[in-house]
Amino acid sequence: MLTNKKAIFWDNDGVLVDSEKYYFEATYLTMKKVGFELTKEQYIEFFLTQATGAWHLLGQNKFSEKDIQLLKNERDAVFSNLLANHDVLVDGVEEIVARMAKKYKMAIVTSSKPNHFREIHSKTGLLKYFSFVLTSEDYSNYKPHPEPYLVALKKIGLPANDVVVIEDSRRGLIAAKKAGLDCIVIESEFSKYSDLSIADVKIQDISQLKDVL
Repeated sequence: MLTNKKAIFWDNDGVLVDSEKYYFEATYLTMKKVGFELTKEQYIEFFLTQATGAWHLLGQNKFSEKDIQLLKNERDAVFSNLLANHDVLVDGVEEIVARMAKKYKMAIVTSSKPNHFREIHSKTGLLKYFSFVLTSEDYSNYKPHPEPYLVALKKIGLPANDVVVIEDSRRGLIAAKKAGLDCIVIESEFSKYSDLSIADVKIQDISQLKDVL
């Protein structure tokens, strides 16, 4: 089913870089300061499945939109600090990406904010393997909406049947399938409890990609 593909669309966080745990940590720490302890299960549901965020859990009418935006800004600053102080490159990822780049056209399709994406990849050395990158500023609707992958398809100029997606979250998986794309899911600590049944292939480690592509 995944043979004869011509291109790969890669998700970023949780696939190429192990940054998801730091986004959770930053969100947890920010929400805890105002009296709410976000669980990993809540994070998975509201960030990685529904993609709504979890700020509504702070209570209706307790925080204004301005208050919430300030909290988001604080969270983003904490996340940036964590990124600056940790090596987030997934073990073995460059070897796999370099191998795939010899055979496929490749792009990164991520919901990351551009500044966070730049911070992450300022020290990974991975971007030279990709034809283009789409971040959250390049489309209007985030995953699980299919728009990010539909934009990527238009940009790469190939039919959906020629492309495979590599994801790690349910929201990314749904976005890929709604765009008519085959999808490989790398199960992680944040996705292994999600319903990933519509994935074409599930693997536990990025090194296993060489066995399916």
